[in-house]
Amino acid sequence: MSEEQNTRRPDDHEFGWRLGVVVLVYSAFIAAIIGMLLSIQVINVGKYRQKAARQYERVVTEKAQRGVILDRRSRMLAESIESVSFYANPAIIRKSPLFDQKGKAVVDRKSGKQKTFDNSAKIATIFSRQLGINRLEILAALRKPKGVVVLGRKIPVAKALPLMQEKYPGVWSDKDQQRYYLNVAAQVIGFTDSKNEGSSGLELQLNKALKGRDGTRIFQRSATGVRYPAPDAKQLDPVKGNTVQLTLDADIQSIVEDELTKAVERFNADAAASIVMDVRTGEIIAMANNPVFDLNQRGTWTPERSRNRAVTDSYEPGSTFKLVMAAAATEVLKRKATDIVFANNGNMPIYNLNIRDHEPYGNITFRQAIMYSSNIVAAKTAMAVGSAKFNAYARNFGFGVKTGVGLTGESPGRVRTLSRWDRTTLPWMGYGYQVMATPLQILQAYAAVANNGTLMKPFIIKKVTDAEGNVVRESVPEKVRQVISPEAARYIGREYFKAVVDSGTAKSASVPGISVAGKTGTARRAAGGSYANPVYVSSFVGYFPVETPLYAIIVVVENPRTAYYAATVAAPVFSGIASRMIACSEEMQKNLAFRSPQQTMLETAKAVAVPELVGLRGRDARRMLQWLKLEMEYSGDLDGVVAAQSVLPGKMVELSRVIRVKLSEGNSNRKSL
Repeated sequence: MSEEQNTRRPDDHEFGWRLGVVVLVYSAFIAAIIGMLLSIQVINVGKYRQKAARQYERVVTEKAQRGVILDRRSRMLAESIESVSFYANPAIIRKSPLFDQKGKAVVDRKSGKQKTFDNSAKIATIFSRQLGINRLEILAALRKPKGVVVLGRKIPVAKALPLMQEKYPGVWSDKDQQRYYLNVAAQVIGFTDSKNEGSSGLELQLNKALKGRDGTRIFQRSATGVRYPAPDAKQLDPVKGNTVQLTLDADIQSIVEDELTKAVERFNADAAASIVMDVRTGEIIAMANNPVFDLNQRGTWTPERSRNRAVTDSYEPGSTFKLVMAAAATEVLKRKATDIVFANNGNMPIYNLNIRDHEPYGNITFRQAIMYSSNIVAAKTAMAVGSAKFNAYARNFGFGVKTGVGLTGESPGRVRTLSRWDRTTLPWMGYGYQVMATPLQILQAYAAVANNGTLMKPFIIKKVTDAEGNVVRESVPEKVRQVISPEAARYIGREYFKAVVDSGTAKSASVPGISVAGKTGTARRAAGGSYANPVYVSSFVGYFPVETPLYAIIVVVENPRTAYYAATVAAPVFSGIASRMIACSEEMQKNLAFRSPQQTMLETAKAVAVPELVGLRGRDARRMLQWLKLEMEYSGDLDGVVAAQSVLPGKMVELSRVIRVKLSEGNSNRKSL
C-alpha cells in the first residue's frame, strides 16, 4: 500500500504544478483583457472615441459669406458671389462601378465581384461641353496614375448646377466664394486672395470684420454609407461678415478717375492723385490715383499701381503751402489785401542763394502777390511773421502729423522741429519748400479755411453694421481745432484765393456758374538728391462755392512732361472734375441749389454762359446743360465724348437755347460747329 502511494505522489505533484500554470496563464490573460478594456474605455477613451468617430463621422466647414462694401448711397463696391469648383479622383473614375438598366450592380460570374469600367472619356465629354473646356486636356488629366484633378474652378452656380445634380463616382464639388468689384477706388478698397482673405487696402485693414465666422456641420454615416446630420452634435451656423459703408460716391469716384487718366495721358505724366472732400464734415467723397489696376484681374496688380498716393506720398507742396503764409500774415501781421509789398523785381539774394519769381514784379498789392504766386513776397512775409509763430500756424493746419483718415500707410509728412531749423528754413517754407506734405494734408488745410477756420478730421469709413443690421461702428464729423478765426478764413478765401481763380494763375480752374477759390502749385522735386534736373509736381487745390463752401478738391500730377505749370496741368483737371460732379450728382445739385446764390441767379436769369463741353461724356454734358436750363441736340453715341459744340464756351445765350454737339469716342480738341 505504501508503494502505491509513493508511485502516485509524483503524478499528483505534476498535476498540481500544471494546474497552477494554467490558472496563472488564464489569470494573466484575464488581467490583460481587463487592462485592455481599462485602456480603451477609461484611460484612452478619448483617443479611441476619435478613431471611431472618424469611421462614421465627418466634420464639414461651412464658409461664412464675406461682408459687402458699399458707397455712400448703398451701391455695391465689393461683394462675394458663390461659385463652385469641381474635382476628380482619376483612380476611382477609371474603376467606376457598372450598373444595368434597372440600376442593379453587374457582377462577374467567375469572381463574384462587381464589374467596373473606365469612365474618363464620358466625364471629359460632359465637363468640356458644360464648362467650355478643352476635352482632350481634361482627358489627359484624368489619365494620370494618381492625385486629384481640377475639372473646373470657381464656376457660377447657374452654370454648375446641371453638373451638381448628377452623381459621378470619383467626382465631387466644393462651394467657393468669388469676390466681385465695381472696379473703382482700387487703391482704397484693395482686394482678396484666393482664400478670400484681404490682401490690400480696406479688404486687408478690415479683414476681421468682413470675413465673418465660419460654421461647422457634423455628419454621421450609416452602415449602408448614407450620410446624415449627427443628431446629438452641436451644429454651428456660419455668420456673415459685417457690411462696410464708405463715404465715397461711386459716380464721382469714376469721374475723378477718368479725369486723372486723361491728364496723365495728355501730359505724359508719371502719376496723379485727387481727393474730393465735404468741407463741413470731413467726409471723403472721392479718392483716386493713377496708374490703377483692375480689381477683378489680380494679374494687373503691381506695388506701384496699388499705392494710395493721396495718403502715402509726401512731397514739397510749393505754392499751395502759401495758405499758411497768408493766414499768418492776416492774423499776426494784420496784412490787408490792398497793402503794397515789394517783390524785388523778380530776384532776391539771400544767404548766398537766390529766390526768384517767374515774372519781375516790383511794387504790387498783397492780393496780387498771392494771385501771381510771388515766392519773394511769400518768403519776406514768412520772415516777418517769425519762426515760432510760422511753425505754430503750420502745425495748427495739420502739417507734420497724420490726418487720422483711417487708412493704413498714411504718411505724417514732415515739418522740422524748431531746433533743427536753419536760416533758410523759414523763407523757403514761406513758399512751400523744406516741408513735406501729403495731398490729403493740403486738402484738409484748405477745407479748414472753407469751413470758417475749423479743421475737420477726414474720414472714409462711414459705418460698419453686422449681419442683423446692428451698427458696430459709425463715424461722425469730428472737429480737430479752430485754426484761424472765421473772419480771417472768410477774408483769405474771398480776397486772395477767389482772386487767384478769377484773375490770377488759376483761371483755368473756373467752373461755369459757380464761384471757386483755390491755389496753384508748381513745385520742383529733387531727382537723385539734386534740383539740377528737377522733376515737377503740378497741383491745384480749391473749394466752391466761395460764399458758402461745400466741397474741396485737390489734384496732383507728378512729373508731367509736355507741360508743367499747374495752371496748364492741374487746374483744368479741377475744373473738369467739379463741372462733371455738379452735372452728375443730384445730391450736389440739391446742396448747391440750396446754398449757392449762383443758383438763384440762374433761376432768374434771362441768359447764361455756355459751359465748356468738349471732353465731357455725352450724358454728363446733357446733365450740365439741363442744370443751366439749356437743351442739347447731339449726333453720335450718347456714351461717347463731346468732340465739338455749336456755341463756344463763355458765350451768353438765352435760356432754353439748343446747343448742338458732336459725340465721338476718345478725346478731342475744342471745335465749333
